[in-house]
Amino acid sequence: MKRFGIFLLTVSLIAAMVSCVSGRLHYSLSISSTAGGSVSSPGEGVSNYEQGEVVSLVASSDSGYQFVNWIGDVGTIASVSSPSTTITMNGDYSIIASFELPEYLTISSTTGGSVISPGQGTFGYGEGKVISLVAQPEDGYCFVNWIGDVNTIADVTAAATTITMNGDYSIAASFMVKVDPMVAAGAAHTVGLQADGRVVAVGRNDHGQCNVGKWTGIVEVAGGGEHTVGLKSDGRVVAVGRNDYGQCDVNAWTGIVRVAGGGLHTVGLKSNGTVVAVGKSNEGQCNVGGWTGIVQVAAGWSHTLGLKDDGTVVAVGRNAEGQCGVSMWALIIQVAAGAYHTVGLNSYGTAVAVGWNPSGAIQLGGSNLVQVAAGLEHSVGLRSDGLLTCAGWGSPGQCDFYDWTDIVQIAAGSLHTVGLKSDGTVFAVGQNDEAQCEVGGWTLR
Repeated sequence: MKRFGIFLLTVSLIAAMVSCVSGRLHYSLSISSTAGGSVSSPGEGVSNYEQGEVVSLVASSDSGYQFVNWIGDVGTIASVSSPSTTITMNGDYSIIASFELPEYLTISSTTGGSVISPGQGTFGYGEGKVISLVAQPEDGYCFVNWIGDVNTIADVTAAATTITMNGDYSIAASFMVKVDPMVAAGAAHTVGLQADGRVVAVGRNDHGQCNVGKWTGIVEVAGGGEHTVGLKSDGRVVAVGRNDYGQCDVNAWTGIVRVAGGGLHTVGLKSNGTVVAVGKSNEGQCNVGGWTGIVQVAAGWSHTLGLKDDGTVVAVGRNAEGQCGVSMWALIIQVAAGAYHTVGLNSYGTAVAVGWNPSGAIQLGGSNLVQVAAGLEHSVGLRSDGLLTCAGWGSPGQCDFYDWTDIVQIAAGSLHTVGLKSDGTVFAVGQNDEAQCEVGGWTLR
């Protein structure tokens, strides 16, 4: 028994000596890898290291694969997401280098800006990774939206957003030249276009005619009776609001350069000078198929106007009040359609008008006019000095704008008038029962 006890003591001493050299413990490090790569330093397998020793780790991916991270006993690894890092040996550890086939994201941009995060080009990411995207426009341009494989982009209309990598994607940041801000008016709602191509609206919204908050890339807006029309920078058209006569069925239109909204119809001017129209046409207001050489369109409640490139005007639709009696007009540079009357601006800076006139709406006077607008029973003229003139019925206050100054563009609804100032602020007067004049907080720039 005594010899056996001496034997056990000897074995214990030898074991202690094996595990402790110069008073320091030794620990084992087991290293392996998933498919797609290997650990080149210190290699794969099991190795022993002194307590506290810092061991360099280098993971190398195979062609077509990428390193993901270190997994296992990673508590003392300096950076689990880096293929080249270190581990400090404070125990027995087992670690694995993880590799995967990447999801590729290709990023580009249109003219007018760039993607500054993560940059432009092709990048590889792990499946499910959320990537930050930041698009930056150049001076004079604005961001429109993200296009391409956008299904996993959090907000395609935001310049700063994210994309979740669930496959190989190709996306582009779309930019456009900043547009001239403008205002438009429907029967009882008001629309504003900002320089960045986004749109705001207030007023009657029973048919959703003010639901324009998600529109982007818009270069012109128009208000109809109870619908709103937007022309996009690529020549396509969008519309919201009342659609019982198909007045909002404009999604198939292409090559459009100007738009107009009528009472229950919508008109589009194509780049080749021809015109298209949809909606109610009981009085022939959509019969514009034969028009050519048109440079501007306007729409009243039941009639449509086309300004030709020679300064003459054509009209179709209701003419019971004489609103289509424009065949003798010449030297016209802009037309406006009221509910049942028509106003034209000639090259001399004065107005001509025909149609319904119970309140004197067609008697718009003044000189040095640069724009005209028409409502239900009133007409408005913008002078070159930024002041306005008015004719017609004004009892709800739609002509009470005599203190307005520095106006650069105007619009007229049924019973209200809207003016855009040079600083981007907006004024509105007239009937406000649907909050169509609540534009005091707008700054369109």
